[in-house]
Amino acid sequence: MSKIPRFFTLLLALAIALGSLAGALSYQRAIAAEWREKVDPWVLQTATEQSQTEFLVFLTEQADLSAAETMKTKDEKGTYVYETLSALAESTQKPILTQLDALNVEYKSFWVANMIWVRGDMSVVQTMAQRADVAHLYANPTVPLEALPESDQEALLNPQAVEWNISMVNADDVWAAGVTGEGAVIGGQDTGYDWDHPALKNHYRGWNGTTANHNYNWFDAIGGNAPCPDPSVPCDDNGHGTHTMGTMVGDDGGTNQIGMAPGAKWIACRNMDQGNGTPTTYSACYQFFIAPTDVSGNNPDPLMAPDVINNSWGCPASEGCTDPNVMQTVVENVVAAGILTAHSAGNSGSSCSSINTPSATYDASFTVGSNTSANIMSSFSSRGPVTVDGSNRMKPDITAPGSNVRSSLPGTGYGSLSGTSMAGPHVAGLTGLLISANPALAGNVTLLEDIMRLTAVPITVNPPQVCGGVSSNTIPNNTYGWGRIDAWAAYQLALAYGAEVVDISKTASAEYVAPGESLTYTINITHSTGLTVTHNVMITDVIPANTTFITATMPHSLNGSTVYWSVPDLDVDESYSVQLVVSVNGDATGVISNDDYAVTGDESGVTFGEPVNTPVIAYGLDVSKTASMPYIFNSAYLTYTLTVTNQHPLALATGLVLTDVIPTGTTFVTATLPHTLNGNTVEWNAASLAAAGVWNVELVVMVNPDASGTVENTDYAVYSDQVSSVSGAIVSTPIETLGVTLYANETAFAAPGETVTYTHTLMNSGSITDTYTLSSVSGEGWTATVNSPVTLGPGENATVTVVLTVPADAVDGTVDTLTVIATSQTRDDVSASVSNTTTVASEPGLMYWFYLPTVVWDE
Repeated sequence: MSKIPRFFTLLLALAIALGSLAGALSYQRAIAAEWREKVDPWVLQTATEQSQTEFLVFLTEQADLSAAETMKTKDEKGTYVYETLSALAESTQKPILTQLDALNVEYKSFWVANMIWVRGDMSVVQTMAQRADVAHLYANPTVPLEALPESDQEALLNPQAVEWNISMVNADDVWAAGVTGEGAVIGGQDTGYDWDHPALKNHYRGWNGTTANHNYNWFDAIGGNAPCPDPSVPCDDNGHGTHTMGTMVGDDGGTNQIGMAPGAKWIACRNMDQGNGTPTTYSACYQFFIAPTDVSGNNPDPLMAPDVINNSWGCPASEGCTDPNVMQTVVENVVAAGILTAHSAGNSGSSCSSINTPSATYDASFTVGSNTSANIMSSFSSRGPVTVDGSNRMKPDITAPGSNVRSSLPGTGYGSLSGTSMAGPHVAGLTGLLISANPALAGNVTLLEDIMRLTAVPITVNPPQVCGGVSSNTIPNNTYGWGRIDAWAAYQLALAYGAEVVDISKTASAEYVAPGESLTYTINITHSTGLTVTHNVMITDVIPANTTFITATMPHSLNGSTVYWSVPDLDVDESYSVQLVVSVNGDATGVISNDDYAVTGDESGVTFGEPVNTPVIAYGLDVSKTASMPYIFNSAYLTYTLTVTNQHPLALATGLVLTDVIPTGTTFVTATLPHTLNGNTVEWNAASLAAAGVWNVELVVMVNPDASGTVENTDYAVYSDQVSSVSGAIVSTPIETLGVTLYANETAFAAPGETVTYTHTLMNSGSITDTYTLSSVSGEGWTATVNSPVTLGPGENATVTVVLTVPADAVDGTVDTLTVIATSQTRDDVSASVSNTTTVASEPGLMYWFYLPTVVWDE
């Protein structure tokens, strides 16, 4: 029999063990799932399939570079951005680098974004992903250069001194005006560059006409390998990069005028190894352009940064860039440094939303589509909107020639290539021309982009294409953006920058605003100076941070976060106004700042308005209470008045609930209707309370007969749909007592016609100061006077004098009872009295007894 319990004991132990094991396994699976969520699927897959993989460790803490927006010059912006980014990386990466050293793995630290490139196995992946200071592990795949479309019959066109694509966008007209790009620096990251090509050599910043100095002008992110073994010398192992740079600056001084800005200087970075790049090599080049270094990658100097970077490459998901945000922070940081980043839209064809690879998808990138010599869209040019990241962002921004573009090839030759890779360099070159025409534009990325947008030429699309619900007949659109660049028109607008002949101002509909409310901005422009009409006026306004667009004066267009209004021609002294309506986000705090709005015109240039700051005032309620009396007595009624105030000066408060708990020592009597009484809690409800409005209710209680001390109302509060519970200050009402003592009784004799004075002591035996009314009543109806009223503090006493007049016809022996009464003026049921007895005697000072002799008569 002893075996049966033992058997069940073993079963129980086994069940407990299995349960513990299941719990442990479940916990381990949860932990694994948590860190795996931070890792790009490509990294997990390659770490499983291979002994090692590459990935980018993206730290949680990233730099806030918003202060750069307010800086005036490109040098200021670049220096601030470099110093801020490098300082953050220095201060936050040390613990991770120490751990990587301990793991004995290969890594490279970056500051262009706060991230680290790592090569390691799955255990290293897990170790990095489990760190709290790591936000994400991005893939770092090798990305082949996108295949270029085949050239068509246009490639047979004979070379011209000025190539067709250059003249199509009117760059040669800008040269004729004496502007060829002098003073501007153009950067390019690509397969490399044949720096001493006849069309490029004299435009390379590292060549002074005699010797070459590649420091701060060249960086090889690949590190050098065949056929480019020396990373300190520019080299192109593919030809793609050399072709793009020719379109930017190329000119051999003879018949090969192939570049947009032949007077500009160029610097470069090699980001691909025989056409294969990675997010790491792209990022390394971006970092170089923010603060160029010597050829060994040391001693960065942001003052050597270019004005614009051309990026004729992409990183498709099909090659491993499965996360579209892999380089978003990097690109945004480059733009914050005042560097315009031109990105080719891609060659995925004419279907909608085919712009789907970093970095062309980003809002910070100036994305370029391709057109043909017939001013129609190239069939290979990718279209928007961007859907891969869920943004539905309108792209491309602009278009430029990209079909059969003739440019430089490695060696000394030239050739025609097609692709958006050929279109992007036109925009980089045009940026150089604009900065050369007006150096004040350097570092002002948004303005440079706007100038190119506003002067773009529409492209023929027949039949019209509708992408993202926007027809190509509408400008801008997702087929060609704002249109094909026009260098001459952009140059004229750039020259006008700073003329400020059209003033612009803005007012907000309220001095302050609440979260969730709408805010209406009225923008006014006035042609304040000048002699002629200003044509093609355009108003732009950027939706303020922490707000959401609602509507605007029609007609308008909305591109990303910028609203555009095309205004009729504006005559001298003529004014025009538009409105923008936004909703303040529910979590907004601080100030809504609308500081990025401007007006442009053909003759007036660009004028920016002064910032309009609208404080965000949070919703607030206040509740207070007053008692009807400063003190109270037992069995008396006490009335409380509760006051709720909506502290917001503009916003309605809704769904208000006010509660009050009946004070201890009291009994509920009544309250303002409607109300509910639940136990000892009274509740009132109000559907709404106007801005700065006041809501009053009353509560009446009776102080219990046995209560003592103080009645304290401590628990009352209010809340609403917008505000959590707010309590009021304690209201204390002392329970006081009333009392009076009058003493003592006296007697006296008085003759008819005399007066009798009685003196008594009156004492306040209560707890508060009180005033007493003194009165007297003569039993015989005689006249008496008494000093009244008398005010006494608690415990104080006073002498009360009563004067009684005995009537002249009073009969001896008459006895009068004079009652003196002291009555509280606070409550007439509190009183005291004394009695005075007065006897009438003709001679009140003497008492006579007459003794008659007894006479005995003897008869």
